[in-house]
Amino acid sequence: MFELLLVIHVIACISIIFFVLLQSGRGAELGAAFGSVGQANSVRGSMTGIGKITTGVAVVFMLTSLTLAYLSSETARDSVVRDLKPVSTPNRTTEQMQLPEEIINEEPKNIPQAELEQKIAPPIETSSDK
Repeated sequence: MFELLLVIHVIACISIIFFVLLQSGRGAELGAAFGSVGQANSVRGSMTGIGKITTGVAVVFMLTSLTLAYLSSETARDSVVRDLKPVSTPNRTTEQMQLPEEIINEEPKNIPQAELEQKIAPPIETSSDK
């Protein structure tokens, strides 16, 4: 289904380019390039056969575009992450981490906030400093 719509969409793309290029533009003469006033007041004429075909191909192009976008969003709703199994991490205590006793039993230091703030930016090391 998706492949058939894709083929129809590509054919519609190529044919809409062909039919648009085949049409002659309204006011294709030199006066229209400089903004001719005569055409602004004229009533639009009836649509030619090529114009009707172009409209039909444009409708097919839009319908296939919307349908392909909808079908693509249906497949995008599946997630690869759903198939993954959760990995359990072991719960480690401080004894299992083999930390030194003085770090485990150390009291938290009460350092004033003013001493923790960095007043001056550290110097940037360049390759010539090393």
